Amino acid sequence: MDNILELEHIIKIYPGVIALDDVSMSFRPGEIHSIMGENGAGKSTMIKIIAGAIHANSGKVIIDGDGYEKLTPALAKEKGIGVIYQEFNLVPSMSVAENIFLGDKTRNAVMPDFGYMHRKATEIMRSFGVNIDSHRMVGDLSTAQQQLVEIAKAISKNCKVLIMDEPSAAIAVAEVENMFRIIRQLKKQGVTIIYISHRMDEVFEISDRVSILRDGKYVDTKKIGEVSRQDLINMMVGRELTESFPGRNVKPGEVVFEVKNLSGNGDFDINLHLRKGEILGLAGLVGAGRTELAKMLFGDVKPTSGEIIVKGKSVRFSDTSKAIEAGIGLIPEDRKKEGAFLGYSIQWNIPCMSLKKISRACVINKKEADRLADEYVERLRIKTPTVRQLVRNLSGGNQQKVVVAKVLAAQTDILIFDEPTRGIDVGAKQEIYHLMNELVEQGMSIIMISSEMEELLGMSDRVMVLYEGKITGELSKEEFSQSRVLELASGL
Repeated sequence: MDNILELEHIIKIYPGVIALDDVSMSFRPGEIHSIMGENGAGKSTMIKIIAGAIHANSGKVIIDGDGYEKLTPALAKEKGIGVIYQEFNLVPSMSVAENIFLGDKTRNAVMPDFGYMHRKATEIMRSFGVNIDSHRMVGDLSTAQQQLVEIAKAISKNCKVLIMDEPSAAIAVAEVENMFRIIRQLKKQGVTIIYISHRMDEVFEISDRVSILRDGKYVDTKKIGEVSRQDLINMMVGRELTESFPGRNVKPGEVVFEVKNLSGNGDFDINLHLRKGEILGLAGLVGAGRTELAKMLFGDVKPTSGEIIVKGKSVRFSDTSKAIEAGIGLIPEDRKKEGAFLGYSIQWNIPCMSLKKISRACVINKKEADRLADEYVERLRIKTPTVRQLVRNLSGGNQQKVVVAKVLAAQTDILIFDEPTRGIDVGAKQEIYHLMNELVEQGMSIIMISSEMEELLGMSDRVMVLYEGKITGELSKEEFSQSRVLELASGL
């Protein structure tokens, strides 16, 4: 079978880092081909080279038999390459139809042919079995609907190869099934899907073949029926991971944090408590109110009623700085937008929540700031050639560690982890799990919000479940079961 896309001896070098090291790979017409690998394995770099966003130092991208050493984005699109990145490339203030045909020439050469655009957009959406009004503003759509607009945009440009980068990261289970239906439909039409994901279940459900990258090198390609989960993990990390969730030796102590009848931000009458040295899991489906609760507990949103008690003292936070002073820290769900300043160095990020503590007369003690950065890079084992490295150049797992370091440097001991391992690979997940265990063994306490059932049950001492802004149940370790959590998360 002829290949529609090939990578031939691709090498990409950044200062101090070989991102792709002599990678050769091929993709067949009409197949669903998954790419897996730890963060930092080279997946994002590979996508950008295929899309023409960056150029390799050497090697070729071969599309339909034609080789290119330096693709441009325009040429890649012309040759049928479409990419849906984790951060969508849409204009919120424009309609669905305008986004789908943005940058394209429509039939009227002087003015955009809006009638044609809306008819064609509706036709494309209906071919997916999707009913989204082409006149709606994209900013008013859900994340899953925006993703469908991205797919429609690619298909409108006669896409032959569609690359999807972590497409399920921000959508609910039911929406993932709908996305899979559309992917299979595109496969029947002869479109090649390159599917990049950390989620094993999805890879096994949707893929024809799977390829592994590790440390910038190509490892192997297998038919999905020829490998097990453990095989893929071993190929990704280059070693055997025998435990999914590390054990810890700590017995929860006295109550250090309590919430009584708290309402606001879409949550109602919330009651919970957290003990010293405990990990309390918060479960719920998308939209259940977990992140909304986290924002209230961290002082980002004021509650309308109820009480928050920290170490026996009733508190009211006027803003997040007061929550930090009380010892509460939030590791947010979206580390790239809310957790770290990606364009700044590790050395700058880690002390940035501790400026009051390391300043005299409004002048920052640079020596103390640098000491904090060095201390937490070593303590959290952040992999970086230097503390002057920009955070955006780190892998996802190490970016997450920088966010945790920033919060810990502010001397917080009640930590809220909102989706602590979202978008990071299996090896980096293990490091985050070990880090969380170390923190509670040191006497800190953690509230962990997670959409991954295995993570939730594997790491928590107790689990509380939310449904439509209300707590529907609490489970002890002895009562843990996936079915019970799902029942409570569904309001049953």
